[in-house]
Amino acid sequence: MSKRCFDFLFAACGLLTLLPLLLLIALWVRFDSSGPVFFRQQRVGRFGKPFLIHKFRTMKTNTEGEGRLTVGKDTRITRSGFFLRKFKLDELPQLIDVLIGRMSLVGPRPEVQEFIDCYPDAIRQEVLSVRPGITDRASIEMVDENEILAKYDDPRQAYIEQILPIKQRYYVDYVRNNSVLIDLEIIFATLLKIVRR
Repeated sequence: MSKRCFDFLFAACGLLTLLPLLLLIALWVRFDSSGPVFFRQQRVGRFGKPFLIHKFRTMKTNTEGEGRLTVGKDTRITRSGFFLRKFKLDELPQLIDVLIGRMSLVGPRPEVQEFIDCYPDAIRQEVLSVRPGITDRASIEMVDENEILAKYDDPRQAYIEQILPIKQRYYVDYVRNNSVLIDLEIIFATLLKIVRR
């Protein structure tokens, strides 16, 4: 089975199975704070093509100008947002992006252009040669990234100098060695990590 077929079937089944949960989360987000249910942000996709990612909104509206990174107990995060982020439920709408072919279930996490511009040229070209994913090994290992960044006086610089190089190593390794079997392994490892939280 090709990776695209695997992604399409898994995303379609996931959306159908999780539909009741998705509706409940949507209602919670809608009534917890004013604003849209979904947060859509431009990310860099395969071959550098930009796309709008789907996520459940976890922050107050019109606050992105205060910084793209969320650090520790960020006051912009809503009550429902803290829960959704902890268990990665805000990421579930990305199954839509997988279904329509903008993303994959597993692959390098899509970044905003600001941070893609910080990649060395060779690494950027290699990472962007595949579809970005909902999860990957970097997401599993850096699941507490917000708390890590909270320890630094300049979280943005720490992200660029400390976090990004680690992520890039995971991304490049995945691009060079990916397979459906590895995707399944990463998906199950992701679910296990979330359950343990």
